[in-house]
Amino acid sequence: MAITGRDALLQAFDRLFDKAAKKLAVECTEAEKADAKQRFEERFSMLLEALKNLDLPELPEAAVAGMEEAIDKLSPADVVGLLATVPLVPQAQEMMRLLAYRAAEQRILEHYVSSASDKYGGN
Repeated sequence: MAITGRDALLQAFDRLFDKAAKKLAVECTEAEKADAKQRFEERFSMLLEALKNLDLPELPEAAVAGMEEAIDKLSPADVVGLLATVPLVPQAQEMMRLLAYRAAEQRILEHYVSSASDKYGGN
């Protein structure tokens, strides 16, 4: 049965959510799980939209099993570290945008200086 890459990723999310909840001994209602999945879909909307165009023969079981195994191997410190990064991600993305903007500004200034030197015979 063929599925889209989007559907495969969402199915993997369901399995990994259940695995993570079990590892953390957390019980979530179906509504809480649905809310978490909705937030996942919002955060990864661009990727999920692109994956609508990718047809897969099936969800790669070995890949998802490997991800589940990775969850099993997480130490408590790993889990705490991952939780600590969640609120940092938007700030880090904003910093990256700022760096890109500044680099673009610098390239524009260098271009204008170079053009002025060539046009007006500067040193």
